[in-house]
Amino acid sequence: MNTLNKALALIALASSSVAFAATDFDTLDVDGNGAISQSEASVDAELMGKFTELDIDQNGELSKEEFSKA
Repeated sequence: MNTLNKALALIALASSSVAFAATDFDTLDVDGNGAISQSEASVDAELMGKFTELDIDQNGELSKEEFSKA
């Protein structure tokens, strides 16, 4: 998926009222790369509040394992 499509997908997700209740890993992993970036996590305020704590390897993304500790 190119950058424009990723951006549009994130905008669509962020503007959706469902996005703010999104807690499912696969729903938040908009680009399907197997990790949740900070921009993908930004649609969930609670997750963003814990993002740094959950990002154990400090690579700027949450793996499925890291996310499961939320």
